[in-house]
Amino acid sequence: MTIAWNAFTPLHAVIGGSLIGCSAAAMFLLLGRIAGISGVLGGVLHPTPGEGAWRLAFLGGLFTTPFVLALFAPLPVPQIDASPGTLVLAGFAVGLGTRYGSGCTSGHGVCGVSRLSRRSLVATLAFMLTGFLTVAALRHVAGA
Repeated sequence: MTIAWNAFTPLHAVIGGSLIGCSAAAMFLLLGRIAGISGVLGGVLHPTPGEGAWRLAFLGGLFTTPFVLALFAPLPVPQIDASPGTLVLAGFAVGLGTRYGSGCTSGHGVCGVSRLSRRSLVATLAFMLTGFLTVAALRHVAGA
């Protein structure tokens, strides 16, 4: 994956980040729920009575948003420089990490850190450190 620095759009990043933050805050203030994707999905797979509708609406929004965006602007073309096997292994590792970390980067990193949760701060630092070390090991040690 390469970064096109000449296409860096800080305004779009600020707008997107603000929307994510406002959405997470609204969900917490209005529903008393954390906008952590792994927790939302886990609640659909292991349902609790009265919890299904908002969880399905949340996940439905995640899946339909690109289609809505495509009505107004061309979607970026993703470039993934990894084999399907690597992607499956990475997905498994992320899923395993969310189970051991009791949440994902959206739950801990966006919602937990903003609530000054020590547990979320430690989890987010662990996620980030693991990612940095994995990239360093794969790129500089294994030459991948």
